[in-house]
Amino acid sequence: MAEKYPFTIEQFYKFVSERKLMAAKCKKCGTMLLPPRPMCTKCFSSDLEWVELKNKGKLLTYTVIHVSSKQFESLIPYAVGIVKLGDGPKLPGMIQDVEPEKISVGMSLEVDFDTTIPSEWPTWPRYFFKPS
Repeated sequence: MAEKYPFTIEQFYKFVSERKLMAAKCKKCGTMLLPPRPMCTKCFSSDLEWVELKNKGKLLTYTVIHVSSKQFESLIPYAVGIVKLGDGPKLPGMIQDVEPEKISVGMSLEVDFDTTIPSEWPTWPRYFFKPS
């Protein structure tokens, strides 16, 4: 990327609002940092670049939420899982567009975006997973 963006969670969510899934990549050792950090957790280099990630991956684990905070009560029951993306990083998120009883470890999922900013916490654009 020609412009320099900070390697922060705030910048990560700015990219999400643009429908982009981005990670910081260490130019020295190749480690992908997701969530992004200003320094590599493997070699401690601060020579990083933003890279766009593939939006597909495999579900590693998940749980079904039956009791939630007020903001998410209308979604109950809903699933939250960890997906290993095609590029290697693991990303947690809600799983939508599939009944919780039809979710299985190893299933293929892809990232989609809801870029409307909620008026209540959490007030950032959201990504979620859906069957691919």
